[in-house]
Amino acid sequence: MPSSTPTSVILYVSDMQASTEFYRTILGSDPVATYVGFAVFALCDTVTLGLQTTELIEPKAEAHVGGTELSFSDADRATVDRLYGEWTARNIPIALHPTELPFGYTFVALDPDGHRLRVCATDTTGLH
Repeated sequence: MPSSTPTSVILYVSDMQASTEFYRTILGSDPVATYVGFAVFALCDTVTLGLQTTELIEPKAEAHVGGTELSFSDADRATVDRLYGEWTARNIPIALHPTELPFGYTFVALDPDGHRLRVCATDTTGLH
């Protein structure tokens, strides 16, 4: 029986080379596979991140249906601050500087296509 658990996230990108290099840098690893208009990064043993060139998607995607956010929520406060420093030093655009929000200490960066990357030290002490 097929699994009903998602195993990948696919982001539509306008410039495959720029996006592949961006994710290679922030993930600290090379793609595990590349094809014409598509690159795959391993996020963990069971989940991958795919980058798909927008003009090669079948069926054609809507021009824009909303934002996308990848969450790096297994960080602690020191990791949030370290990655913020590293990413700002690389001139990665920042949409939200390190901030304390109800769910934790977080910042949000943007990839070359405007997809949001949230790094968060999630605080679960108030959750039931």
